[in-house]
Amino acid sequence: MWIDILLLAELARGPRHGYELRREVEAATGHALSNNSLYPRLRQFVDGGAVLRGSEEQEAKPPRHVYSITDVGRELLHEMLAELPEGGVDESREFHARLVNFAWLSPEEQLAVLDARDRVLMHSRDRVAALASARVEQWSRLALDHGIVRIDADRAWLAELRAEIQRKAGLSES
Repeated sequence: MWIDILLLAELARGPRHGYELRREVEAATGHALSNNSLYPRLRQFVDGGAVLRGSEEQEAKPPRHVYSITDVGRELLHEMLAELPEGGVDESREFHARLVNFAWLSPEEQLAVLDARDRVLMHSRDRVAALASARVEQWSRLALDHGIVRIDADRAWLAELRAEIQRKAGLSES
């Protein structure tokens, strides 16, 4: 679903042709996006009424397809950003796709996404800590301890994001 979010968010910024969409998603994520992933999703969005496909004439070349988002697509984007599927924030790409598009969400919705991610990280930390405490082998224990440090750093960063959102929105910290 992270690709869908990034595609719709990019189209919400303005009409794009397929190559531009692919390039922008890759720039936002660092992950290569193949045409075999891009165009079937665009077709699904067009079939579902979330995206319109038009043609743009080019000199001495065939016309290229230009995609633009519809009101249905904007609603779908908002739902995808704000309503987290079960386990959706467990996958870091799913969380990051939402985070880079926080501008589309209200502060309360942003905080709900951060809270969901934090719950996933707490659960993961508990699991890794239990594994680490049971390990006697040095290298395995060191690797698991490092995982705990990384999770703690991610949770601290989430707390900073939460505080910034609350400060900007004039919300009280809970």
